[in-house]
Amino acid sequence: MMQLTPVVKQLLIINIIFFVGCYTLPHANDWFGLHYYDSDLFHPWQFFTYMFMHGGLLHIFFNMFALVSFGGLLEHFWGSSKFLFFYISCGLGAALVHMGVSYLTVQDVMHQLSGTQITAEDARLLLNANYQTMEDAQGHIMGSVNDILNKYHFTQEQFNILGHAIAEYQVPTVGASGAVYGLLVAFAFMFPYAELSLMFIPIPIKAKYFVPILLCIDLIGGLKGSSIFGGASTGIAHFAHLGGALTGFIMMWIWRNQKFNQNRWN
Repeated sequence: MMQLTPVVKQLLIINIIFFVGCYTLPHANDWFGLHYYDSDLFHPWQFFTYMFMHGGLLHIFFNMFALVSFGGLLEHFWGSSKFLFFYISCGLGAALVHMGVSYLTVQDVMHQLSGTQITAEDARLLLNANYQTMEDAQGHIMGSVNDILNKYHFTQEQFNILGHAIAEYQVPTVGASGAVYGLLVAFAFMFPYAELSLMFIPIPIKAKYFVPILLCIDLIGGLKGSSIFGGASTGIAHFAHLGGALTGFIMMWIWRNQKFNQNRWN
């Protein structure tokens, strides 16, 4: 493992500070995690801050391990300025793709509820409500589940569908995974014949095959709404991963064609 490069070291420190702060400051996820754009908890700075937040020790460990493993090598070849620009761009690209998919998910749910008597204003009120207690954003009880079902003529199935849209509205997206996936794509571009392996599948695979396989796993998981390794809703933002990878691919393709990869931005 090469010595920590300056930007990778700084990103590592910032991520650790945010991780500790998340457990010491109340409502840190509400302020810094990425919420749906129409949520009462959304703030524009979340497009940037979400990539420094993490949901647990394993989450931050694997992301930081990948950052150190791949980021240091890329920063060494590119220089600090170009590397930081690439990393942040992939994180922002991941956020935008994730937000777009969330928008389509919410719109699909609203379409499925179009036969009910819910208005656009009431829909937004419900989407920002506590799904378990049916309290609105101010803590006022909106009624029991049966009251909601009867008021809007929901079937139980439609009410459960609404729960998926509520999750898109209220569960914040956190983690550096989107930016890290961009680094993986860049690594595969620059070192396609380098051999990589997953910790639980210790079979060396060339980077030019390893990264596409990893992306296919995420695509399947995103389309199925589950993890390829089992389980239903795993809380993994698959399309954020894919968005970071897509951003990284586009940038590497442009840089390669314009020969930016020959220039250090320092």
